[in-house]
Amino acid sequence: MAEQNALGQPVGALLPGWTPPPAPTRMSMQGNYCRLEPLCLDHAPALFEAFSEDETGGIWTYMPVLPFETLESYRQWVWGAAQNPDPLHYAVLVDGRPLGTASYLRIAPAAGSIEVGWIAYAPALQRTRAATEAMYLMMRWVFDAGYRRYEWKCDALNAASRRAAQRFGFSFEGIFRQAVVVKGRNRDTAWYAIIDSDWPKVKAAMERWLDPANFDESGMQRHSLSALTRPLLAATG
Repeated sequence: MAEQNALGQPVGALLPGWTPPPAPTRMSMQGNYCRLEPLCLDHAPALFEAFSEDETGGIWTYMPVLPFETLESYRQWVWGAAQNPDPLHYAVLVDGRPLGTASYLRIAPAAGSIEVGWIAYAPALQRTRAATEAMYLMMRWVFDAGYRRYEWKCDALNAASRRAAQRFGFSFEGIFRQAVVVKGRNRDTAWYAIIDSDWPKVKAAMERWLDPANFDESGMQRHSLSALTRPLLAATG
């Protein structure tokens, strides 16, 4: 039952002792399978090469940017992106090689809310332990820092992104119709989130999946992450 104020109106629960968390900085995050580093121009050549392995350009279909046709055009984008505190972009490195990017964005410490986005994984990174661990490292920092809410938003037509959100433990919260215009097209936006009370069980599920014991001698998973996180979702969609 909701709390009531002196007028008998329902009000949200008090948050005694809660203080806004710090904004993320240009720090690195080290895991067992990957390393996240603040995006910089030094990463551009290897990232461009890795992204070029996607011959269809499908990585960029739902992104606000078009496929980069030249290294110079990608370097210009990286230079601009690296200057921003929000979105705050990171490169995902595997064995020292940059293979993808992701960012924190819509960083709102006063609300205790932050979003993950701009996720672009080269073919060599997709469907790997490193790809999942990168998401784990980013969300672990968020909740360790004291955030209350971690968001994932995507084009409602992007079925792969919607599946990924739920695989990582983000609960479905609805569709914002005609939310934005991207590349001259309408975009309905699907919203997902993990809140701080969800995090302990989501963390345990991700760590169980990432554990080397979850993989057999041929590298096949014994338990899928979706099977571990599905019972934790407040809603699916």
